[in-house]
Amino acid sequence: MNADSIRIEQTRAKQRVTLIGGLINLILAIGKVVAGFYGHSQALIVDGVHSFSDLATDLLVMVIFKVAGHGADETHPYGHGRFETIATVVLGLFLATVAGGIIWDAAQRLQGEAPLLTPHRWVLIAAALSIVAKEAMYQYTIHVARRTRSKLLQANAWHHRSDAVSSIVVLIGVVGALYGYQFADAVAAIVVGLMIARIGLGLVIESTRELVDTALPAHHVKRIEHTILDTEGVESLHSLRTRKMAGEALVDVHIQVHPEISVSEGHAIADKVRDRLLDEFEEVTDVTVHIDAERDIDQTSPALPLRSQVIEHLTRAWRHLPYARKINRITLHYLKGKIDVEVYLPLEVISEAMPAKKIVRQLRDAAKPFNFIRSVQVYFTADESRRTHEGHHAQ
Repeated sequence: MNADSIRIEQTRAKQRVTLIGGLINLILAIGKVVAGFYGHSQALIVDGVHSFSDLATDLLVMVIFKVAGHGADETHPYGHGRFETIATVVLGLFLATVAGGIIWDAAQRLQGEAPLLTPHRWVLIAAALSIVAKEAMYQYTIHVARRTRSKLLQANAWHHRSDAVSSIVVLIGVVGALYGYQFADAVAAIVVGLMIARIGLGLVIESTRELVDTALPAHHVKRIEHTILDTEGVESLHSLRTRKMAGEALVDVHIQVHPEISVSEGHAIADKVRDRLLDEFEEVTDVTVHIDAERDIDQTSPALPLRSQVIEHLTRAWRHLPYARKINRITLHYLKGKIDVEVYLPLEVISEAMPAKKIVRQLRDAAKPFNFIRSVQVYFTADESRRTHEGHHAQ
């Protein structure tokens, strides 16, 4: 199953569990408000309003999952996961606002600005049913949230759990009111409000940290670092950066490889690093690997000429040499602020009149005026079509 198919399946699973949760919230909200109104329980009415707020957030979550489920495109090259994070912030702010209203209303009743109510005994049944239903929805939703690594769905699951806990508080408040402590129902409403506020603000803080690209926890970063260094061909790493996006982790890293390997070998090592991180870390979905031949701190000179200029200088410097036209290949290594030059010539240019050491000396002497060149190595190969270091190597 490819990445797009997995994303579609996960989106459907998240939408399905949210839809079921929304239907249950609708039934519970109506039931608790009606039971609270006729049973004279302010705490249960507040709990019912909370369930209505959950229903509204369920609708928001459904829409966001549909939007965030789309893959990367031209305008969103990293996908649409940030929409889920933004929605989590909105959801948290909404919960905190609802909590403020709950606390304000209950506080007024405690201060005598509104009458305290004595609930009926059958209000206990409504609260008990709510506890069972919401805890069941929590277990179902948190299972799907962990499987799909969805922070927004995990937040929604904790909404269900908070409803179950708040209903327990309501139950305690109603029992207290029934035994003559009329203020207990209002106190229970305040406790519920504080619980909701705590959850809402927690969601806001955590999701805001994600929006500003906060790194993964230190122990996760350490495991990622160990995996990279354990990959064959990687000599060291630096500039390891991690961030989260809607339950997914993104990794950027610079790895140092041997300075004289080919570009294709360096690319193969980078691919291996990327594949290992994607395979071994379920939350990692995007990896960018930058190849360095040396540590960035050692790259002291940004003014070195590029290949076309170097070849132009060397061609002019070597044009008087009789074998210059027979050079098969020139390889350049940019290391420690200088350029190391490798020159490949066919064996046939060597003769009694022009021995290998003389050729090497002439090439090096002609390149000395260029202060950006540190060394010139010359390789003589038997077959011009074979681009290897095999053959006679003259120092």
